[in-house]
Amino acid sequence: MQKTLLKTIVSKQSKEKDNLLSLTYVERTKAKQDKKWMSSSLIKVVLGPRRSGKSIFSLMLLKDRQFVYFNFDDPALVGEKLDLYKLMDELHAVYGDTKYILFDEIQNLPGWELFANRLHRQGYNLVLTGSNANLLSMELATHLTGRHFPIEILPFDFKEFLRAKNYNLDNGENLKLLEQYMMFGGFPEVVIKNQHPRGYLDVLFDAMLFKDVVKRHKVRFSGQIDQLGSYLINNISNQYSFRKLANMLKFKSDVTLERYLGYLEEAYIVFSLSSFSTKVGERLKSPKKNYVVDNGFVTAKAIQQSPNNGKLMENLVFMELVKRGHNPNRDLFYYKTRNDREVDFALKEGTKISELIQVCYDLTDSDVEQREVKALVEAGEELKVASLIILTWDEERETEKGGKQIHFRPLWKWLIGKAGKL
Repeated sequence: MQKTLLKTIVSKQSKEKDNLLSLTYVERTKAKQDKKWMSSSLIKVVLGPRRSGKSIFSLMLLKDRQFVYFNFDDPALVGEKLDLYKLMDELHAVYGDTKYILFDEIQNLPGWELFANRLHRQGYNLVLTGSNANLLSMELATHLTGRHFPIEILPFDFKEFLRAKNYNLDNGENLKLLEQYMMFGGFPEVVIKNQHPRGYLDVLFDAMLFKDVVKRHKVRFSGQIDQLGSYLINNISNQYSFRKLANMLKFKSDVTLERYLGYLEEAYIVFSLSSFSTKVGERLKSPKKNYVVDNGFVTAKAIQQSPNNGKLMENLVFMELVKRGHNPNRDLFYYKTRNDREVDFALKEGTKISELIQVCYDLTDSDVEQREVKALVEAGEELKVASLIILTWDEERETEKGGKQIHFRPLWKWLIGKAGKL
């Protein structure tokens, strides 16, 4: 790359950084706890899907410090071979001799982990952002073992959504706003800038699929992975097995399908959830349940005319549990009783399940309520769990069944949390 072009890019991005820092942003739920890590020498790795607010979150973490900023997702860098020594020279020419550096979308730089490791050894305090969960696993585990701290930034949770809307909890619009959030999700551009949800999210989904899956993994049959992504979005909270799904979508093998699913998970597009079992082999063999990173994608890409509120609500609850730090297939599962009754979510603490959650949008049918309660009580007995919750759209009450207390909680209250503070 020509030195003059590199100088132009660094200068342009420096002005963009100053402009971004001058604006006001919605405070993220994680901001206070993660700001404490800024003085640590550990490399801070901010991960999450595209357009979820990683860059802004990282800028806010460093706002009170002098720091270098460079975005590796700049269109001007496409097709250019970057000389990293020259890059550091240009960055120091603009920002001075500061030791704090924010590198945006670092996964676009080939061999980024070696570069980051070298700068870390030289005493730089690094914040890296990336749109690929693989940064957490293979590359980081190989080169930055014990020297990094991961931070996940996902689309707005409900409290962040309400802050963005300047909402007062006493104004009586709880369910109206919750319905909006459940339908169109929490991507910041949709919530704050009122981008048309379907148009914006349709384009964003395609960009994530191309940049973070097809391009990154050099996928030859892009049509197949597009078909897979579309199927998963239209079948949230459904169970699947690799073999059946491969046959349905006409993949040559279930091995290929499993690999493609892994790519979609790495890109923070979908999540898979296993059934809980104390036997690891059974857990691995169990059918998986499928969830999507943001409800807005379901609304934008859905084939059906009217949305399934029950499935949207379950997807929303799953993502809220992930945002609260529950790790799918490590401390978050679904559960099937011995009589094949299903409980939506089982939360594990230590070696045991500590809480069981059912999600039910409509309890007007007594048979539906009886079915949900029966599954919950049965699972509670098998797993010896006392905390049994049914999340509802707007009902709040308690009932007793089989000697166990069942708590019915409105979704909006559960999303806000016990303190009820935004």
